[in-house]
Amino acid sequence: MTVTVSRKAHFNAAHRLFRSDWDDAKNEEVFGKCNNPFYHGHNYDLIVHVTGEIDKKTGYVMDMKVLKDIIKAEIEDAFDHKNLNEQVPEFKDLIPTAENIAVVIWEKLRPHISSDKKLEVTLYETPRNYVVYKG
Repeated sequence: MTVTVSRKAHFNAAHRLFRSDWDDAKNEEVFGKCNNPFYHGHNYDLIVHVTGEIDKKTGYVMDMKVLKDIIKAEIEDAFDHKNLNEQVPEFKDLIPTAENIAVVIWEKLRPHISSDKKLEVTLYETPRNYVVYKG
């Protein structure tokens, strides 16, 4: 029997959407307010979904305490109250859009989730704007 378990997490982070190879006018045209040179922040909500077979011995797809600890160590500790552009190495050469943040989160979590499980990340940048990445 295949079941999906999900864990919700939260982090606050600042970022700026811009390309250094574009001039100010082009960055403003494409990224608008998100191009603020002094950065801007979001209260991100993250939902991590793990899908797999229920283990007959434990009754779990995945131990939720283990999932909680992985999310805290790999995502919350790395991203919370950080400037993504300046303090998170994965965004040194990658624009920290919600899409790219979701992919980075998935890539950081994937090695810690059993390969026989499917991993999906839902990232809310605002209550109405969110992205989903399934790998």
